[in-house]
Amino acid sequence: MLDAFPPLANLVHKGPVVFAFDFGRYLVAAALVAAIVWGLRRTSLRTRKIQAREATMADRRREFAQSVQTVAVYTVVSAFIIWGVDAGVLHRFEGSYGWVGDLALLAAIIVAHDAYFYWVHRAMHHPKLFRIFHRAHHRSITPTPWAAYSFAIPEAFVMIAFVPIWLFFVPTPGWVMLSWILFQILRNAMGHAGFELHPRWWLSTPWTRWINTTTHHDLHHNGGFNKNYGLYFTWWDKMMGTEHPRYAERFAEVVAGDRAVGAKPADSGATAVAA
Repeated sequence: MLDAFPPLANLVHKGPVVFAFDFGRYLVAAALVAAIVWGLRRTSLRTRKIQAREATMADRRREFAQSVQTVAVYTVVSAFIIWGVDAGVLHRFEGSYGWVGDLALLAAIIVAHDAYFYWVHRAMHHPKLFRIFHRAHHRSITPTPWAAYSFAIPEAFVMIAFVPIWLFFVPTPGWVMLSWILFQILRNAMGHAGFELHPRWWLSTPWTRWINTTTHHDLHHNGGFNKNYGLYFTWWDKMMGTEHPRYAERFAEVVAGDRAVGAKPADSGATAVAA
């Protein structure tokens, strides 16, 4: 009976392994970043905590529970992705384009995912979509690494949809996909760390200032509800005029140890979503 509907068969036979892998990478990334922040907060760098407010244990429990829910959604969608690959609807590529080609493709998928994330993230902030798709994530006004996958079910489907879209167009070696999904969850956990992990010179050089910092996304949760939509890079926010006007100033304050300005939400929208 299961063989008559391959995605269901994949979910039954391969689902537990997929769930364990996806949950495992979330757990390791979030726990690793949380442990680093815990350690740094016991050093002279403790002033790099971005907000004066402390996330509560209830916040962390909610973020963790919603992230487990997201992993369950990803597992269901993965059953269809596996079917799509087996059926030839999505590309299977077991080989390699060589180190240069593979690394170029890894860079391309990161850039493409950043563009996808910016536009779907911005769309989910539309008043007609926000409550259904994105409000659950914005309950984290003071985010922690455990918020990396803290999505409502509709948003989780939107986020995982990038994978079949990419594989429909681009034959991608397995190690490239694996490297990207590990990079993605680590960067996501860093973005929600609530603690600036980047060096103070990060925005002072053209080599790194286009790469998002923790402060960049923290402002989106607390102080810039309709700003800073990007995931990895600041390109789209700069081009579309959605970068927070005080981003560079706020980053400088955080790395200098002045978090007072970030003690309260500067954007009323950040408070409203928690209500």
